[in-house]
Amino acid sequence: MSRPIPLRATARTRPAKPSGPRPPAPSRSFLSVVDLEAADLERCLALAAELKAARAAGRRKAVTPLAGRHVALLFDKPSLRTRVTFEVAIRELGGEPMLIPADVALGNREPVADVARNLERWVDAVIIRTFAQQIVREFAAAAPRLRVVNALTDEEHPCQALADLLTLRERFGTLTGRTIAYIGDGNNVATSLAHGAVMLGMRVRVASPAGYGLPAAVQAAIRAAARGDGTLECGADPAAAVRGASAVYTDVWTSMGQERETAQRLEAFDGFQVDEALMSRAAPDAVFMHCLPAHRGEEVSASVVDGPRSVVFDQAENRLHAQKALLTLLFES
Repeated sequence: MSRPIPLRATARTRPAKPSGPRPPAPSRSFLSVVDLEAADLERCLALAAELKAARAAGRRKAVTPLAGRHVALLFDKPSLRTRVTFEVAIRELGGEPMLIPADVALGNREPVADVARNLERWVDAVIIRTFAQQIVREFAAAAPRLRVVNALTDEEHPCQALADLLTLRERFGTLTGRTIAYIGDGNNVATSLAHGAVMLGMRVRVASPAGYGLPAAVQAAIRAAARGDGTLECGADPAAAVRGASAVYTDVWTSMGQERETAQRLEAFDGFQVDEALMSRAAPDAVFMHCLPAHRGEEVSASVVDGPRSVVFDQAENRLHAQKALLTLLFES
């Protein structure tokens, strides 16, 4: 590998409005997809494909950049795919994962910055799954020697986006000029997916009910990240969004922490289910995508999520390979 990723600091629920200027984060943190340059995003995906092929050939420890290193996992939210894939990734890269109980981390017993400064003395990296994006920014700023990875916040889900883009590359090869339609809540998954897709020259269309779309500031950041043919279109018509698209993506209508809004959201999102009729408007070779868990009969019909066009379990598998590639590149520096 030729050079380390030049990471820049930036900023599943609806993205919050920015509270002010983003403080600089250490160069070795991955808090957002836009911490990567477009070329380094491509490089990460290429490495993920190589590591996936090596694993399939029986070489699970093709590279071991984490040999002799410890990685702490701080999870404020429940997790299946994120926790399992990160633990496996760390072990296959030669490292030792350490799950820190949520009740002793991230500001519950002591300030976030103090937790970070303590862990910086003992471990080499920290994987954080929490609520506000500000928490991971504060953590990374307080511990500049650590590699800090955002494994999900209310505003962004960048590791999911890496897996999504790897899945699309496997299916279509070059992504520039292709269209991906996102139907539903303009949440953290939509934000990170759009960040990465436009950086690779994809056309992104987002269809959401009024009041549930990507905030204006998020849309501006996505458009600023676009390269080549990358564009973002936002509207409220699912049929228009999926027309001719190579991929149709959705997520749950009610994310963790929004349970009190369930009835209101079910009413607001009526007409936004991805079903066979909606998929028929996409390109003939279009795939269906979802970050899981899926609520069959709500945001997606069972016939679509369990059907032949669905790649949802490819996405889930690719979390492992994308995260192995990310950690490998982060530990180059």
